[in-house]
Amino acid sequence: MTTTPTASSATTSVRANDGAPADAHDLIRVVGARENNLTGVDVEIPKRRLTVFTGVSGSGKSSLVFGTIAAESQRMINETYSAFLQGFMPNLARPEVDRLEGLTTAIIVDQERMGANPRSTVGTATDVNAMLRILFSRLGEPHIGSTNAFSFNVPSVSGAGATTTERNGRVVKERQSFTITGGMCPRCEGRGSVSDIDLSEVYDENLSLDEGAIKVPGYTADGWMVKIIGASGFVDPTKPIRDYTPRELDDFLHHEPTKVKIDSSSMTYEGLIPKITKSFLVKDREALQPHVRAFVDRIATFATCPDCDGTRLNAGARSSKVHGRSIADVCQMQISDLAAWVRAIDEPSLAPLLEGLRDTLDSFVEIGLGYLSLDRPSGTLSGGEAQRTKMIRHLGSSLTDVTYVFDEPTIGLHPHDIERMNQLLLQLRDKGNTVLVVEHKPETIAIADHVVDMGPGAGTRGGQVCFTGTVEGLRRSDSVTGRHLDDRAALKGEVRMPTGALEIRGATRHNLDGVDVDVPLGVLTVVTGVAGSGKSSLVHGSIPGRDGVVVIDQGAIKGSRRSNPATYTGLLDPIRKAFAKANGVKPALFSSNSEGACPACNGNGLIFTDLGMMATVSTVCEECEGRRFQAEVLEYTLGGRSIADVLAMPVDQAVEFFAAGEARIPAAHAIVTRLQDVGLGYLGLGQPLTTLSGGERQRLKLATHMGEKGGTYVLDEPTTGLHLADVQQLLGLLDALVDTGRSVIVIEHHQAVMAHADWIIDLGPGAGHDGGRVVFSGTPADLVAQRSTLTGEHLARYVGA
Repeated sequence: MTTTPTASSATTSVRANDGAPADAHDLIRVVGARENNLTGVDVEIPKRRLTVFTGVSGSGKSSLVFGTIAAESQRMINETYSAFLQGFMPNLARPEVDRLEGLTTAIIVDQERMGANPRSTVGTATDVNAMLRILFSRLGEPHIGSTNAFSFNVPSVSGAGATTTERNGRVVKERQSFTITGGMCPRCEGRGSVSDIDLSEVYDENLSLDEGAIKVPGYTADGWMVKIIGASGFVDPTKPIRDYTPRELDDFLHHEPTKVKIDSSSMTYEGLIPKITKSFLVKDREALQPHVRAFVDRIATFATCPDCDGTRLNAGARSSKVHGRSIADVCQMQISDLAAWVRAIDEPSLAPLLEGLRDTLDSFVEIGLGYLSLDRPSGTLSGGEAQRTKMIRHLGSSLTDVTYVFDEPTIGLHPHDIERMNQLLLQLRDKGNTVLVVEHKPETIAIADHVVDMGPGAGTRGGQVCFTGTVEGLRRSDSVTGRHLDDRAALKGEVRMPTGALEIRGATRHNLDGVDVDVPLGVLTVVTGVAGSGKSSLVHGSIPGRDGVVVIDQGAIKGSRRSNPATYTGLLDPIRKAFAKANGVKPALFSSNSEGACPACNGNGLIFTDLGMMATVSTVCEECEGRRFQAEVLEYTLGGRSIADVLAMPVDQAVEFFAAGEARIPAAHAIVTRLQDVGLGYLGLGQPLTTLSGGERQRLKLATHMGEKGGTYVLDEPTTGLHLADVQQLLGLLDALVDTGRSVIVIEHHQAVMAHADWIIDLGPGAGHDGGRVVFSGTPADLVAQRSTLTGEHLARYVGA
């Protein structure tokens, strides 16, 4: 086993609860794991136990748990399916590991968004809607039809078709009519909202198509999309749009799809409005590229559908009721209230259905999501909410001996809610499952049967097993996690005085109950409250858009496969110029997006091979050996390093590299220093952005804004993904931001951040309609002294008051 010897890690073999060595069949054994920064890791993990993986950010926890154990389990399961089915499955490469033994089926419950489909809701994603549709199709009065009659994804359609039957030895064709009765609102097509388009943002009427009149992303004057319009024969591409006849303008904007001949090829011509509606407006806004999202925000105004009042359902579906409520009514209810409504239904013929429905709704409440409603679009859930929603389907499962893998399940949870999450993790274990949890919160580390601590550092300084054993053993060890496990922040002796305030008056977004509150400026303000209390609704619904406000969230950073911290932060620009000046060549040579890119892989470093119905395979480019640049470009150096060498550097090394000598680049040094200040010293400058976690993305965004002066920064749970040892560094960074004239507003559950605040705004007292009010506004010391809220009680215990 690869370990860093500690006082309590001399014995690394796993033992059963009675102290006897665990049987080989009761272990997951990893031998020689080298995924990402893992240095040939050997480790044994007990089955049917709760194992927590700890370590600083970038130490290799996720590489071991997700990139090795879970990835290999899922890959092996996928290989049991036919080649045809595998073509529809995600490509899972074989992880870099010598041997894996004792694997069971792995179910990953992660924080990835639940999809960009605008028709997906909490109800459809958890099958609760399907159960309610059956309930209403059986008990609803008046009776309107089958379960499809209550689905907003099924339209009502009438038509006719031919069938063939055999009569007296003769085949007879018969024409039959049919009707599909669905629940979809015909006006909004089941989306709940309708859009109005500002045509002045779609095209410039003073220009012709050839002059670039269309403002839609991707519709360049010489592009294929515009070429189809111009060659269709419906409009003159040389004429300004203002001179179109009414017929031409209607064909240009609204023509139905029709086949046209262009260059001897048959193409489909369609009006511009339905085309951009399908391409942009019916998709989840957050899933769009930033420039496309900006375009959509400019051209479209969305309003609640007047026909269905946002319920997505037609009049027929809304007319059928059970106990006085329609399916639209119950989907709008808070789930905790819906659970009570379902319990009041007594119908023996539907007993199994009602029992399953009650159990699922009760699971929502148990997991701390009782404040949601079933009609909530699943794409609007936070990472933590999405992970807990996915967990719902597993709580009632009869499967045993499954490996459940969780990625920081406490994210987004108040200390009060963490206690409930811990019980759910233990519940999964007690059903005979193996539970693997990547986690930083000491409250969850404390319930582990077994701990694997990775480190000792991050990136190239990590990738080793520093400790395996019990929580008490970890506490006594000399590992970074062991030394910081019992860290507690103290209340500030003195707090800063505000220099002003952002006034919020009458806030009613989501569950907010007409909130009035002053958010102080010039200080560190922390907004707290249990999950669902209204924190995000208050901050994101009332503060962004004001002068000087910068919102730094954990949202995905859009870009190509080549996007990395160097390109995102602007770091690559001064580096390219320095390389060009030192070697007397053009800066474009030192960009993998431009002239210097390897022609074989187009600067990706990988070759992607499409195998048709088989999964796409990626292999390291043999031409550049994954270095992404042409061979002649790699001959140019700066400070003895090629451009590929520089991009392979972790931030910590780059700070030293750009500080002195030939490679001294003040602009680059300033950027990498800011990356180091936000706790990203372990990231590689050329590491793909797609590999970053939500917390890493937020800190990367923060680093790009730190060079600016003044302003108000809004951060959403900046401790996400941070090790206990890194929290103190974050607190120092937040202090530095305030001390340089910025106002910092943080939505946060971490009690160390609460204790360090100058001002706390606590929302509650509960979640959903039990929250939405400011229950405290003042200093942390006053919150602890009063202990009048759940936050006050937990913070008082945390600081030992």
